[in-house]
Amino acid sequence: MLHFNTGACNGCDIEVVALLTPRYDVERFGVLLQPSPRHADVLMVTGPVTKQCAPRLRVIYQQMPSPKFVVAIGACACSGGVFRDCYGVYKRLDEVIPVDVYVPGCPPKPEAILQGVIKLLEKLKA
Repeated sequence: MLHFNTGACNGCDIEVVALLTPRYDVERFGVLLQPSPRHADVLMVTGPVTKQCAPRLRVIYQQMPSPKFVVAIGACACSGGVFRDCYGVYKRLDEVIPVDVYVPGCPPKPEAILQGVIKLLEKLKA
C-alpha cells in the first residue's frame, strides 16, 4: 500500500500509521507500506483533494501497476468533509481518480480502516 495525504489535519494519517503497529498488525493480511507508487497496488488517500494536489494525485495513480485499487479514508476524502463547499477543494476523491472502498469517519478508527482493507481483499477474491 501507498499512503498519500492530500492536505489533511493528520488525524486520519495517525490512524493509518496505527494499522502498522503490532496492536492491529495489518501485515498479517499481506499489506506492506511501500515508499514508491511503482511498488504499490493499493493507494490509501486521506484528506480533502485540493485543486492544487489533484494533478499530483493523478500522476501517482498512473504510476501504479495494474491492477490498482484506491481506498478513501476519512470524511474529507469521502465527501469533502468540512471543506466540501470551498472553492479550491473537490467534493469527493472519486472526482479525481476511481475509488474502490470508502472508509468514512473523522477520523475513522483503525478498526474501520482495517475493515475497509478486509472488504478490499474480499473484493479481490470475487
